[in-house]
Amino acid sequence: MSEAPENDAAEPQSEDDARWAEKKRKQKAARDRMLAKKTREKGLLMVHTGKGKGKTTAAMGLAMRAIGNGMKVGIVQFVKGKWETGERQVLEAFPDQIEIRVMGEGFSWDSQDRQRDIAAATAAWNMAKEMIADPSFGLVVLDELNIPLRYDHLDIHEVVAGLLAKREDLHVVVTGRNAKEELIGAADMVTDMTMVKHHFRDDVKAQKGIEF
Repeated sequence: MSEAPENDAAEPQSEDDARWAEKKRKQKAARDRMLAKKTREKGLLMVHTGKGKGKTTAAMGLAMRAIGNGMKVGIVQFVKGKWETGERQVLEAFPDQIEIRVMGEGFSWDSQDRQRDIAAATAAWNMAKEMIADPSFGLVVLDELNIPLRYDHLDIHEVVAGLLAKREDLHVVVTGRNAKEELIGAADMVTDMTMVKHHFRDDVKAQKGIEF
C-alpha cells in the first residue's frame, strides 16, 4: 500500500490567528525598543514590605539567584534570631559564598525590654554597615530591618544615609512590613506584598517548609 504524500505546506492562518500574530509582533517590537534604551547598570536598593507573606522568602530567593551567578551574599537577620529556618539550612551549604549573621532577639512581641531591643538592633545595624562596606559582597540582605525602624530603635535618617552611601555596584534588599516613607523614597525598587487571604485567620499554625 502506498503512503499518502506528506503535505509540507503550512496550514493557512485564520483571521483570528493572523490578528493575534500581528498583535504579538507589535508587542515584541515595542518591548525590544524599550529594552534597547535600558543601558545603565547599578547596585539597587530594594524594599520588600506590606502585610502579605513572602517578603523574606523573596529576599532569600534573590540570595540564591546571586549565589547561582557566582556572587557573595551577606545576610543580617534583625528579628528572627530564635527560629531555625529552612532557607538558612540551604544557604549555609555554600559557605564560600554566604555569610549569615543572626542578630535578632526574636519576634517583636517576644520582648518587653526596650533597651535590650535597641541594643540588639544597633548591633545588627553595625554588622550590616560592615557588610555594606566589604567589597567582596555583591548582595546584602537586611532581613526585617523595617521592624526596628518602625519602633524607632534605629534612627531612620542614619540608616537611609548609610544605605545610600553604599558602593555603586552593591545590591541591598531590606525586608519587613511597615517600611517608613524615608526608606521607600530612597529605594530603587519597592514591592508591597498585599495580603488577600491568610491561613492564620483559620487557626492554621506556622508550618515547616512554608513559614520557616
